[in-house]
Amino acid sequence: MARFVDAIDLPAPPEAVFDYLADFHRTAEWDPGVAEADRLTPGPSRRGSRFRVVVSFLGRRLPLEYAITHFERPGRLILEGGDDTLRSVDELTFAPREGGTRVTYEARLELHGLRRLADPLLDVAFQVVGRLAARGLRERFAAGARDAAGRRVA
Repeated sequence: MARFVDAIDLPAPPEAVFDYLADFHRTAEWDPGVAEADRLTPGPSRRGSRFRVVVSFLGRRLPLEYAITHFERPGRLILEGGDDTLRSVDELTFAPREGGTRVTYEARLELHGLRRLADPLLDVAFQVVGRLAARGLRERFAAGARDAAGRRVA
């Protein structure tokens, strides 16, 4: 299993950061590994909301379906996704800090079947992808991320 963890300090209150990241179809705005993302369920994000995310990974485009499995605003968010080849779990916790929010982002990726033999290589690649995504999130908030209504959250 590949695992990436980072603490990301963002200049916005926990509620605003939580709401932005719970709109998982917005990952393409900050994660360079995401080629496209769409919301599959209508309305605001909540437990059970589903998203389609196409990731570019190791030279391939992989469409994955994610669902919010834990929604505790503004403290904790868990999304689980994947396809028949892999399972992904993204767990985010949000803590207020002076000047904004600290997001602890833990992502785990597990290959199925014989693909598990590639886990050591996957972990190395996943560290690079994770660092790029964390940097993209920091840059997005520094540039003034906006919520679904177009209001600036940072």
